[in-house]
Amino acid sequence: MQRRKQVPSTTTIVALSRDHLSLSLGWPRMTIPASQLSVRSLRMEIVMSSSSTTLPSPQGPGSVSGAPNLPAGFTDIFTSRYIDAGGLRQHVVIGGNGPPLLLVHGWPETWYAWRLVMPALARDFEVIAPDQRGIGLTDKPRDARYDPGTLANDLVALMDALGHQRFAAVGTDTGLPISYALAADHPDRVDRVALAEVPGPPGAVPQAGLFLPEQLNNKLWHITVNRLDELNEQLARGREDLYFGYEFNIQANKKLPADVINYYIGLLKNPESLHGTFAFYREWDTMMAQNAERKNRPLTMPVLGIGGETSHAGEVANAMKSLANDVQSAVIPGAGHWFAEEAPQETLAALTPFLAPYQAAWR
Repeated sequence: MQRRKQVPSTTTIVALSRDHLSLSLGWPRMTIPASQLSVRSLRMEIVMSSSSTTLPSPQGPGSVSGAPNLPAGFTDIFTSRYIDAGGLRQHVVIGGNGPPLLLVHGWPETWYAWRLVMPALARDFEVIAPDQRGIGLTDKPRDARYDPGTLANDLVALMDALGHQRFAAVGTDTGLPISYALAADHPDRVDRVALAEVPGPPGAVPQAGLFLPEQLNNKLWHITVNRLDELNEQLARGREDLYFGYEFNIQANKKLPADVINYYIGLLKNPESLHGTFAFYREWDTMMAQNAERKNRPLTMPVLGIGGETSHAGEVANAMKSLANDVQSAVIPGAGHWFAEEAPQETLAALTPFLAPYQAAWR
């Protein structure tokens, strides 16, 4: 007797009619005639992941339930989950229907950076917005690596746990080198990738010098300071409002609301989070060496370079042209570095046409 194939643990019912049951098995969608299924067999074949059933539901600050000023209806679409993947407990916010879309935040933010664009994206995609290793509610191991290759592997493990073999990704700020590593190291997994607000992955393209004009120095000061072993934590501890508040203000064209900035900074006012937020920067030399190798393998999937009009603008796409075969450009009008929060509608207008072929192929 042939054994019946088990349905993956992330199977969800996305459409039900008298004649057909549509199941989301990651990607693509599977439609099965109802005559081939029974309620009893369906219950037996949907295998729930132990990582999602045994872990507590995330609550309080850092989670969906504890996040302020969410768009109307957000909590009807999205939920916080803990997922054990790759030896790491990862916090991820998930919602929507369609092919998987991975959103990779930057520094010093969390998944919350994408909140204003997530509901609209969820109409066409299963939106997956994790906290990176060391950030938010995700684990913060001290004796661990935080280089982009390792963080990209974390995301692959997360998508494996969710049952997604292929997906699209959007990464901004530190999320750019992480998403670049994801696409370069795992090209079979990434259908297309949007990279934002860094003028190319450090080490893969020429970098700015140490002595910069004042305007650039004011915006790039943090890279050098964040790489320090201990002094940065000592300087920031008890002065988080000053240290991180300066970064939020200097990088913006349209200032983020004070309560939003206070929310982000509040998540950093503990030793583990403070250590974790600098961990990526302490791997800068490793990142440079990794990207020096990656640049020899041009990306073959479509790439969208995104820049805020008053920030990196077209520099992102221009930098990626030497690293990828198919590069498109989007400049977000009126936005600075925090483009998804400063100009969410304009951000959606840039992402929608880029993601459309990926979404259409899933139908």
